[in-house]
Amino acid sequence: MSQRRQLRLALQQIDSTVGDLHGNAEAVLRWTRRAAEGGAHLVAFPEMALTGYPVEDLALRPSFVEASRDALWALAGRLNGEGLGELPVVVGYLDRSERDEPRLGRPAGSPLNAAAVLHRGEVVLRFAKHHLPNYGVFDEYRYFVRGDTLPVIRVRGVDVALAICEDLWQDGGRVPAARAARAGLLLSVNASPYERNKDDTRLALVRTRAREAGCATAYVAMTGGQDELVFDGDSIVVDAEGEVLARAPQFTETSLLIDLDLPATDPAAPEPGSVVDDGLRIERAVLPAEPSPAYAPAETGGVAEPLDDLAEVYAALVTGLRAYVTKNGFRSVLIGLSGGIDSALVAAIACDALGAAQVYGVSMPSAYSSGHSRDDAAELAHRTGLPFRTVSIEPMFDAYMGALGLTGLAEENLQARLRGTLLMGLSNQEGHLVLAPGNKSELAVGYSTLYGDAVGAYGPIKDVYKSDVYRLARWRNATAEARGEAPPIPEHTLTKPPSAELRPGQVDTDSLPDYDVLDRVLELYVDRDRGRDEIVAAGFDEELVTRTLRMVDTAEYKRRQYPPGTKISAKGFGKDRRLPITNQWRERRG
Repeated sequence: MSQRRQLRLALQQIDSTVGDLHGNAEAVLRWTRRAAEGGAHLVAFPEMALTGYPVEDLALRPSFVEASRDALWALAGRLNGEGLGELPVVVGYLDRSERDEPRLGRPAGSPLNAAAVLHRGEVVLRFAKHHLPNYGVFDEYRYFVRGDTLPVIRVRGVDVALAICEDLWQDGGRVPAARAARAGLLLSVNASPYERNKDDTRLALVRTRAREAGCATAYVAMTGGQDELVFDGDSIVVDAEGEVLARAPQFTETSLLIDLDLPATDPAAPEPGSVVDDGLRIERAVLPAEPSPAYAPAETGGVAEPLDDLAEVYAALVTGLRAYVTKNGFRSVLIGLSGGIDSALVAAIACDALGAAQVYGVSMPSAYSSGHSRDDAAELAHRTGLPFRTVSIEPMFDAYMGALGLTGLAEENLQARLRGTLLMGLSNQEGHLVLAPGNKSELAVGYSTLYGDAVGAYGPIKDVYKSDVYRLARWRNATAEARGEAPPIPEHTLTKPPSAELRPGQVDTDSLPDYDVLDRVLELYVDRDRGRDEIVAAGFDEELVTRTLRMVDTAEYKRRQYPPGTKISAKGFGKDRRLPITNQWRERRG
């Protein structure tokens, strides 16, 4: 029977900020110190933890690449200088290839999505991501060149193979190479963005890769938010058979500390320089620490239960908004409260993300605003405790109408644009960041007014279909009741027909299908790229499908001008879905 070694691993699930090299380095120091106090033998941080992720076109700036490299070496020195040098630290950063070979289609300067092992004040091993994702929100062929090694560190008598994110998501490469190298542990550092139900996919992936690699596998992930992306953490450790040993909670900065019982270094392991699967060359750093004497494993690890679907989505929306506001230096937000469901949910999310005292609501009634909508807005403010005021747009509306004599749709949209102007004026005067309350259903079919309800710097529910807006609102109220708190969203807001209230008696279904039906059609067309005939064949009315698809296609110019917002689906409006504005193609009968 082969020898076994004990290794106490610390997976540092942290939130990094893009470009904040100093702040991110301080976080690495702080969390490494915590790991050392817990007796860790090896510490791992997420992909590009030192630079934040994704850095996008910053990767193409030589000045930023050099700043990242300098910060890495400085971090190694600081760790050593503060008495943490004996503890090996794996951290992601931005590097460049030392063999820059300019050619067509290759990023200038040959940037690398890289990670390094820091030990005793030195950078003892550097490596770059092998598989570069080029789908969805990822453009890594634009930014990086691929790594061609299988990095291995020998620590405490165990060979640990290293990988970066996509190296696990794609077949081949470092996973089978880890088996060929006879590694005792495969450690992957990741910054995998959140999307709905991804936690189940991620767990299945890690289990599968562990069995393929033939060794225990640890997956450390980032948490927090960056622009439209949210990172949910959910770091995982499984054994060689794929059984879960430890799992971190979602949307939380934490140190997942676990004692592992692993195979000792195999004397027959391939030598450094050997070429294994996918042409990868083994590169090994041997750290001088001796194997640990046998010890009783501590009460570490733990398996956190993943959140249920609505709780997970709501946590993502809160995390995304909080990150956008705080990382961009804002202290407060401003919301136009109409008494409707969208602004009510946005207000609840904002209060949970920032605290009610930092969420400012304003009711902007017109002659067509119903009394109950005004009351619902005031009631929401009362329930949440957010600062609230009422500013009528009627005088402004009358002045414009007297000058222009608008009618029909132009008259309706004028009301929305006056509200947008009012919100931006208050934003400039008082320093609040304006939140746009539009949902994915409205954005899909163009049911929004440019420079009106589309005004704002961030759209918290931009990627949430209307039917899910209602589900999330009811879930949030139910969680409040379960805690003995007042539900934030008035019941009348949940039960009345949705309406923009821009003309007497207006309701959304005057212009749109029922949202439960509309959202299922949109999910097929927008999220899954299904054609018209496929959607009709799925059981939807032919005329409804044709009309809906036409509305989606002709609203592209509006969506292009909408602010960023938290991405929760596999295909949100933005980097995921890129269609030309000028486009004569229409889905027709096959």
